[in-house]
This record gives sequence, C-alpha cells and structure tokens, in this order.
Amino acid sequence: MSKFINPFTDIGFKRIFGQEISKPVLITFLNALLANERKIIDVKFLDKEKIGVSDGDRSLIYDIYCETETGEHIIVEMQNKYQPYFKKRSIYYLSRSIVEQGERGNQWNYDIKAVYLVAFLNFKLSDISEEFRADVALMDMKHRTLFSDKVRLIYLQLPYFTKEADECENVFERIIYVLKHMDALQRMPWILQDQVFKKLSEIAEVGSLSKEDREKYDESLRHYRDTLVVMEGQYLEGEKKGRAEGRAEGRAEGRAEERLLNARKLKENGVPIDIIAKSLSLTEKELADL
Repeated sequence: MSKFINPFTDIGFKRIFGQEISKPVLITFLNALLANERKIIDVKFLDKEKIGVSDGDRSLIYDIYCETETGEHIIVEMQNKYQPYFKKRSIYYLSRSIVEQGERGNQWNYDIKAVYLVAFLNFKLSDISEEFRADVALMDMKHRTLFSDKVRLIYLQLPYFTKEADECENVFERIIYVLKHMDALQRMPWILQDQVFKKLSEIAEVGSLSKEDREKYDESLRHYRDTLVVMEGQYLEGEKKGRAEGRAEGRAEGRAEERLLNARKLKENGVPIDIIAKSLSLTEKELADL
C-alpha cells in the first residue's frame, strides 16, 4: 500500500493544494514557480463556481481557485486526460476570471488584477511545447516585448519532467519531483532541509486521513485508475485499428503492384492494350505509363 496519497486524484490534489492547512505548500510552490517575479505572502481560497465554468468531464479536471493578498487571481489545476482543445479551454477559463472582476458604474476604469492559470498536465500537449514548462503571456509581436502582465498561462507537462531526486536543483523542481512520484515514495525526501516537505509529509500520508476522508480518497483513487484503464484501452484500440488499416493498405498496394507487373508482362508479349485494361481493371493511361 502506498504511504502517500496520489496527487493526480481529485481528493489528493485538493488535499495538497486546496485546504487551509496546505496553504504553506501552495504558497511555497507559487513563489518557486514565479521566482524573481513576485513574492506571495498569503492566499485566500475562492469559490471556483463563481466564474461560471461548466465542463462535461469535470472528473478529470481538478482545480484550485485562489487570490493573493494583492488581488491577483490564480487558478491551479490538474488535467489528467488529453484534450485536443485544451488551449482554447484554458484561455476561456482565464478570461472568465477577468470578466468576473468587472464593476458596474462610470467610476470603474478597468482596474483588473492579473490572472494566472497554472496547469499541471499529466500528458504531453505537443502543440504547446515539447518542454516541461511553457509560459504564455500577451506579447507585442513586432518588438517581442511584454504587452500586458494581466494574463499569464503556465503549462507544466509532467511527462517531460525526467529529473531524478539528486538532479533537482531548487525547491520548485523538488516539489514537482515529489508530486510526480509521491504515491511510490516510502519516505518524503528533503524533509530535513525544507519545512514545506515536512508539511507535505504530514498532509499527504494516507494514514493521517480520517475514516471519512479515506473513503472519499479510495473512491477518488478507484475513479482515477478506472480512467487510466479506459484511456489505455482507447490507446490500444487506436493502435490496433491503425495496424489493421496499415495491413489493409499494404495489401491493397501489393495487389496494385501485382496488377501493374502482370500488365507489363502482357504488354511486352503483345497483348492488345484494351484487353489488358479490361482484364486487370486498369486505365489505358496507366498502361501507357508502363
């Protein structure tokens, strides 16, 4: 049995990032993510339903919606299942959070606060980047300068993070390593070097869950595993279909080549073109090219 919860489950992700007791972990992660840009002192959790987003497959999208002490909104989410429209969805999601800041009346001068979307992707989304981290912002195309700091999307493609524990160079990479390997760890690394890993150990141990939370977690874990099985089945079915189509295409090409070879031999032996064309279902143009 795993010592620590699986962070890719609904309950696991929200326990690590989305409760009052886990604020130090969330704040440390965000400050490491945005190192040399800003310093977050505190966050408050907001009702994500406030932004009115409705997805048909919410069971695979786990999100935390919070606000910094200076008013910036940050959406942290986990997406387990590949979605070809994920970029569009994330832009829509972020935009709704901006729109929600609008105020009625003539006195409001569009004083919007920045909105960050941080997306953990448990798959490769190659049309974003073939790297672990991709940062997206509004840019002046001609001068390649930042147009506005009010919009920021950060995609973290976990399959591209391949560092081992001893290769992690900073707290950000260490947190990513722990999240990626958490349900396989028997002890929390770096627990003596940094308090955040001590806190992670405390909140992420399966043994520390209450009976009610353990039941919810077990159900969440079963759902996550079922999802992986379905995804694997879809992948294998796609591979099988691809191989079958490839074999069919190969056989068709083989038959076409065989017909052309036979036609060439008949043509060389003086058989009239119209008879060859009719016998082998070829056009006279095809025969003329032989």
